[in-house]
Amino acid sequence: MLSRVLVETVSRLSLYLKPPSSLRTPSSVGRIFQRLCVTSTPPEASSVLKEKNRQPLGDQKTVYHQVALQKMRSGRDSRYDDRGYRNGGSYGGGYGSGGRGGGGFGGYGGRAGRDQMAGRGLREIDWRSQDLKQIEKNFYHELPVVAQRSQFEVDRWMQENQVTVHGRDVPRPVFEFNESGFPEVLVNMLYSNFERPTIIQSISWPIASSGRDIVSIAKTGSGKTLAFILPGIIHTTKQPPRGRGEGPSVLVLLPTRELAQQVQEVSREYCKAMGLSVTCLFGGAARGSQARDLERGVDVAIATPGRLLDFLESGTTNLRRCSYLVLDEADRMLDMGFEPQIRKIVSQIRPDRQTLMFSATWPKEVRALASDFQSDHAFLNVGSLELAANHNITQVVEVVEEYQKQGRMMSLLTDIMNQPECKTLVFVETKRKADDLTRSMRRDGWPTLCIHGDKNQGERDWVLSEFKSGKTPILLATDVAARGLDVDDIKFVINYDYPNNSEDYVHRIGRTARCEKKGTAYTFFTPSNAPKARDLIKVMEEANQVVPPELVELADRSSGRSTGRSRYGGKRSYDERGGGGASKRGRYDGGYGGGSYGGSYGGGGGRW
Repeated sequence: MLSRVLVETVSRLSLYLKPPSSLRTPSSVGRIFQRLCVTSTPPEASSVLKEKNRQPLGDQKTVYHQVALQKMRSGRDSRYDDRGYRNGGSYGGGYGSGGRGGGGFGGYGGRAGRDQMAGRGLREIDWRSQDLKQIEKNFYHELPVVAQRSQFEVDRWMQENQVTVHGRDVPRPVFEFNESGFPEVLVNMLYSNFERPTIIQSISWPIASSGRDIVSIAKTGSGKTLAFILPGIIHTTKQPPRGRGEGPSVLVLLPTRELAQQVQEVSREYCKAMGLSVTCLFGGAARGSQARDLERGVDVAIATPGRLLDFLESGTTNLRRCSYLVLDEADRMLDMGFEPQIRKIVSQIRPDRQTLMFSATWPKEVRALASDFQSDHAFLNVGSLELAANHNITQVVEVVEEYQKQGRMMSLLTDIMNQPECKTLVFVETKRKADDLTRSMRRDGWPTLCIHGDKNQGERDWVLSEFKSGKTPILLATDVAARGLDVDDIKFVINYDYPNNSEDYVHRIGRTARCEKKGTAYTFFTPSNAPKARDLIKVMEEANQVVPPELVELADRSSGRSTGRSRYGGKRSYDERGGGGASKRGRYDGGYGGGSYGGSYGGGGGRW
């Protein structure tokens, strides 16, 4: 009885005592109270508390507002100061038994498995028996300023920017927006928003406008959205008007809802300027508004595979009019198991379509997809096809035991939160771990939220808004949930759990040092990760990073027994992987100049 009274008294006191707002790390007073609560818990309540802590975290937005409301009623200030740091109070674990309660506010129990079932009721279309309207794909007219540019100037630009292009009769790149051949209204919008085309835009626009299929190896943040959406907009304007009951002319498939929403946001103003309608289709949000958009008729659809198949199967829309298909983040869609859904969707699209594939990497699975979906494609790449991390990122790898991770991360965050720029993204392996760590850190006063696949759309949007604004500078995430995250000012990345392969490692740490900024990535590497050590060392050495001796020792011990090699299975030379028709005769062979500065325009055989 005395123990219960003590727990209740300490819990109530903790609600009214708070550290000064200038403190950015959890208060020692709060930790003492928490220890008292734990040590004073009666034995019969211990199992109940443990069970509560194993529950999903719950809807963080709901709990946030409940805590804020309770503070307002008691006349106390908000949980955060003006910089977004905690002023006191408990959050994340509820208020039961010393602030250690579990979730229970919703936001958990997602739609796992639903996407795997979608589309099973769709019938195959016999396109040979269909009366298809003629489509126009080649509407590119090379301007004199582009045609008259010297071969030497083009080759020098390509070498300086590490551009690789393979394919037949590939058009020259454009260096300015007014060389693209786009309508004046689009060119003016581009000049009002940007200074000049990105490298991937310079080489993609002429090829896509020529009606060619494209495989483009492009990193996140390279400007690839406008690289594919602007030719798609012009493509749509060249087709017959949309009839009643017809679906979109342009379809963009992406792996996550956040990425789909970002592409829609970039595309909307350009579509509007050309009188086209655009919609975004993704799961985790109300189906009704998306269905109404489709029923009214849209020209451009940006979608995740599961939700699109849902609408196709229900007859809400169809893809018979679609003639411009984009598979964005193709490698990630395959990693996430979307290949059956992608193939089902593509079977509903006319075979003479134009298909563009954008991928951050070029594994054999993506090559197989390109072989099945495309014909006579042009292969574009910026930078080396060797796996490489951003050289603006300082990589720090610590070899630790599993039980040491949490304490080490708290120590890192204590230092990070005392820096002017402290926005931090933490990667964990599982949804459960994201919930558990977030709950534990919130109890200790850390300004932390988490995101993973089981969070509903409203909560995800709110969490991302809190993180982007800096109100909550620490975000825990799983790989899938963070895939569509586009935040320019992330200063630190912490790999709490090492990913499945080095490709995912490079993609994770690439969330920092965006837009030519600097960043730091910390990685906890355990002995159980030893089979992946050799690949990690290669990435670090390529970026001129300091490799810890403990990591080298782990790699040596696991040498010859590696089961965690990258997808590419060793050296990642494009030529040795045999994709896209590359040969060792020269970087531009069969495309831009065959590796020499001479030649005439005309493509093939190393010439224009």
